[in-house]
Amino acid sequence: MYKIDSHIDQVKKQYSKLINKGNEQVSKSNGVYNRYKNPVVTSAHIPIHWRYDLNPKTNPNGLERIGFNAAFNAGAMKWNGAYVICVRVEGNDRKSFFAMAESPNGIDNFEFWDKPCVIPQIEGNPDINAYDMRLIEHEDGWIYGIFCTERKDPNVPVEDTSSAIANAGILRTKDLINWERLPDLISGSAQQRNVVLHPEFVNGKYAVYTRPQDGFISVGSGGGIGLGYIDDMTNPVVEEEKIIYSKVYHTIYELKNGLGPAPIKTEKGWLHLAHGARNTAAGLRYTIYMFMTDLDDISKVIYRPGGHFMGPINGERIGDVSNVLFSNGWIAEDDGTVYIYYASSDTKMHVATSTIDKLVDYCMNTPQDKYTSAGSVETIINLIDKNKGLY
Repeated sequence: MYKIDSHIDQVKKQYSKLINKGNEQVSKSNGVYNRYKNPVVTSAHIPIHWRYDLNPKTNPNGLERIGFNAAFNAGAMKWNGAYVICVRVEGNDRKSFFAMAESPNGIDNFEFWDKPCVIPQIEGNPDINAYDMRLIEHEDGWIYGIFCTERKDPNVPVEDTSSAIANAGILRTKDLINWERLPDLISGSAQQRNVVLHPEFVNGKYAVYTRPQDGFISVGSGGGIGLGYIDDMTNPVVEEEKIIYSKVYHTIYELKNGLGPAPIKTEKGWLHLAHGARNTAAGLRYTIYMFMTDLDDISKVIYRPGGHFMGPINGERIGDVSNVLFSNGWIAEDDGTVYIYYASSDTKMHVATSTIDKLVDYCMNTPQDKYTSAGSVETIINLIDKNKGLY
């Protein structure tokens, strides 16, 4: 039999060592961004008092009472001088929920706040699962949390217990603690995933990036990154969606693609971080890519660098859903530094750093995909010819 004091003391020491562990850039870099050696948040970062009953009378053996499987797909923002991420935490029961974790420097020492986020429910229609929140500081003065709400599909046979309907849930807050639930998004699409709110008004309206699809997994006739407009967030109706970035055969986004976090405004245009999925013999491969839209017309894509911006490498390839990178959070500092928070394989959170200047350079000067093998060779030869006499 374990004695709770000795066992819990050991758990506390391991936890303290983990959350106080430093981080460092890995030596290999492509010049666009720097990865870091350690993940910033994992399931091991879940606070001890969320997992253990610390009363020796009710837990004499010091057993873990509530288990956690993963911590991933986090929204991000600067808050009171600290770097805050809204983490998708998944319990051993497969339910996801949101919890805030905070770091003094954005690259290590992330620690969860005292309690998970309490999300108000829509009466009579609760979220069965909730995940992948984007945090957006909108010019209307609210912080919005746009997340995916999942419920069982009521139109399938009773014995089908896996079919689901996904939509965009909408929250707003002033303090990241007290959340006001607004109605779910209303659109003409059967299902919605990866909905993101633009941080500024556009012609007096709220602009939302969408990813319409026919089914929970299958995009069907939908797909691509859409753009629509809402008059009032308390009645979030999108009358029409325009696809601004489509799926394309034999690309990193041939099956589906969606926006990650809200875009960052620069002098050259809006910087966008997105994800794309393609099929492989081992299943879907998710990578992150970038593009830019016009400052005055956010529906106009002005730069679309070819290929992925980041793909899973080394240990990032392995997890609950392997071969996946996904990002729905980044933070741009006043000095131009950008912290990119990304999840690997639906399991844990990482950070990479870059700058506004580098990301704009990357978007503007990376060759566009010509969509054929011959076109790719042509692009490479053009660079070789340009470099003649320089190597």
